[in-house]
Amino acid sequence: MRKTSLYAEHVALGARMVPFAGWEMPVQYKGIVEEHRAVRERVGVFDVSHMGELELVGAGALELVSSLITNDPARISDGQALYTCCCNEGGTILDDLIVYRRSPAHLLVVCNASNREKISAHFARAAEGKVAFRDASDETALLALQGPRALETLAAAGSSLDVARELPRFRFRDGRVAEIPCTIARTGYTGEDGVELFVAWDAAPALLRALLAAGKAYGLEPVGLGARDTLRLEARLALYGNDIDDSTDPLEAGLGWTVKLDKPHFVGKEALLRIKAEGLRRTLVGFEMRGRGIARHGYPLLDAAQGTIGLCTSGSPSPTLGKSIGLGYVPLALSSVGTKILVDCRGKSVEAEIVPTPFYKRAS
Repeated sequence: MRKTSLYAEHVALGARMVPFAGWEMPVQYKGIVEEHRAVRERVGVFDVSHMGELELVGAGALELVSSLITNDPARISDGQALYTCCCNEGGTILDDLIVYRRSPAHLLVVCNASNREKISAHFARAAEGKVAFRDASDETALLALQGPRALETLAAAGSSLDVARELPRFRFRDGRVAEIPCTIARTGYTGEDGVELFVAWDAAPALLRALLAAGKAYGLEPVGLGARDTLRLEARLALYGNDIDDSTDPLEAGLGWTVKLDKPHFVGKEALLRIKAEGLRRTLVGFEMRGRGIARHGYPLLDAAQGTIGLCTSGSPSPTLGKSIGLGYVPLALSSVGTKILVDCRGKSVEAEIVPTPFYKRAS
């Protein structure tokens, strides 16, 4: 198991460490529910240094990255970030990414830890002989500061930016926090406001300690992967390996808004055009449990008349809503809000109902 530069800090904070995507990561500190509520109500800080960071530099970098992703980085400005999918020729998802555009000749691609080697190799092959490619993951730590008091905490730690005023959502800029050089990005994976802080690998422990000290006044808690998962599920944010993978396409996954079929060729475009023309056969829906039971990844979804119609891809009790919720793929004909389904919870059929998503949306 690899360890992030914050491993000793996690242990000192009482984290329970678990294997995740080849890394030893904190799953929880005080408890998943308590950490989840801290982010929804106050502020939490996460170590996400296991994510991959890939840099592409040189004339033509923008066009190259665009050819590998479904979204269009030509439509955003320098200093702006873009959520996207990266597909294979069959139109299914290799990974979901955030692309940070520094300039048309300098882009940063952030990929999932479980897909780093695959995506790094994919981009490196495409870049060969065209633009400079560098996998900067081992030099880069990443902290996420999320919650309604995240920006106050950042200011108290000594941010060189007035983030609320200077950095709209999905924008980023270089700056300093607690005198430590960072790239400050107003992105996140929780459904709350906040920032993600890219920092040199060895500087991350000092940055974490500064954030923890500044956040005491605001009720900040360190947060593990357990609450990260329940937070992103409430916000209906896809998890690679659960809700999306190389057997799913962006259209059926509800990520069609990331697919710009009117831009020039990109990997998977022809397949996605064909899928769109033929019409979707299934789609990813959200559901709430109506009976007593908790949906979990891999549990069959049933129709009383037709039997098995799909699988739950993500499921958990929702600390915010006080209900058990889930995501899963069902046939398009059975995907309407209000449709009653059953979830096979270890041999017991439990009633559920398809509902609008996201399950939770913060007040703007």
